[in-house]
Amino acid sequence: MPDQSPASRPEAPSDDGTPADGRTPSDDGATGPESSGATSPGAGSTPGKPTHDDAMVPTRSPAPSPERSRRFQAAARVLAIGSGELVLVVLALIIIGYVLGKLWVVLLPVVLALLFTTVLWPLARFLRKHSWPPALAALVTLLLFLAAFGGIVAWIAPQVVNQVEDLADQFSAGLQEVQNWLAGPPFNLGDGQVDDAIDSVINQVQSNAQNIAGYAYTTATTIGSIVVNLVLALVLTFFYLKDGPRWVPWLAAQTGPKAAPHVAALSLKTWKTLSEFIRQQALVGFVDAFFIGLGLLVLGVPLVLPLAVLTFFGAFVPIIGAFVAGAFAVLIALVTNGFTTALIVLAIVIVVQQIEGNVLQPILQGRGLNLHAAVVILAVTAGTSLAGIIGAFLAVPVAALIAVAYRYGRDVLDGMSPEVEPDGTRRVLSGDVSGSELVSEHAEEPNPLR
Repeated sequence: MPDQSPASRPEAPSDDGTPADGRTPSDDGATGPESSGATSPGAGSTPGKPTHDDAMVPTRSPAPSPERSRRFQAAARVLAIGSGELVLVVLALIIIGYVLGKLWVVLLPVVLALLFTTVLWPLARFLRKHSWPPALAALVTLLLFLAAFGGIVAWIAPQVVNQVEDLADQFSAGLQEVQNWLAGPPFNLGDGQVDDAIDSVINQVQSNAQNIAGYAYTTATTIGSIVVNLVLALVLTFFYLKDGPRWVPWLAAQTGPKAAPHVAALSLKTWKTLSEFIRQQALVGFVDAFFIGLGLLVLGVPLVLPLAVLTFFGAFVPIIGAFVAGAFAVLIALVTNGFTTALIVLAIVIVVQQIEGNVLQPILQGRGLNLHAAVVILAVTAGTSLAGIIGAFLAVPVAALIAVAYRYGRDVLDGMSPEVEPDGTRRVLSGDVSGSELVSEHAEEPNPLR
């Protein structure tokens, strides 16, 4: 056996990992990294693992799931399908709008006749219930309507003609007052500057005389078109009053047995909504015209009756119509009676409009149209930009009918039964090859919308 002396035998390490002689590895110049000048991954580091200096900073983002890629592809596929469907819907709406625009010459008399019929139908229905023939009841109702309208025009026109000359003179005097007002503080515009501005306007008018003539021709053509549309609308109104009760059964007969109750119910709901709109706006217009006309009469403003009638018809264009009619009344008061009277008229118009907008309209709309004021404003704006005054007049009833159709479809999709009346009945189509009619039958399920 080899001789292992204490000098040659290696010392066993102690329990804490240091040699038995108490020396640390750094005490030996041959083994200490500091003495050799070599860099080390770090004392006590494990090969293959990063040290504290070059380790990645942890993040709070979760590690990707193995299903992320598949789910992303599914979501992208759903988004693409939805986008394609949306594009198709928008394209269909554009095509429908284009076709309706081309057919507007035909559709406008139809829509106007429907509005006239909603006004005249109560009288025609009263005469029909009292054994009048349908054609005679429709004819008498239409003639009474024309007589009433003609009487209003014959009553108003002489007042306008008699006062228009004085109104023109007062308007010129009002312009002179405006010129004097601009010449004073705070504007301090000299007479020469005001005259130059007026001359500039005159020169612009003269330089565009040809265009103005073209506008006048266009306006005359438009007036002629309106007259033709009104005559056609009156003719259609006669047929609506005469054959109106046959319309819904005929329309339902063009569909199948399952669709007939829905067609009948939706047709009657739209008719009820349209009639409700006309009644509401007529009531609102009468209230506005009465109180504003009364204020103008007390203040001695001329053209009281024409301004009241303008206010009445302006109510059929919600919000914007009342604003225009009120502004015209204030302008007439300013020109004829001065600045103070104009301010009083403005205050009267504002008070009446506030009472209408905050008291009368919410009550009526909550019971009838159920349209938000923002929807009304947007509808009138869109209608005005698309079809002018006629578009502004028709915007709200069209929006109300669209809302009725949307709510009906929504209720059907929700599993409700909007075709069932509050009394638990619904209209179904009954008949044979000789003819058909709508009859009421008891629904199997109660109407959840009651």
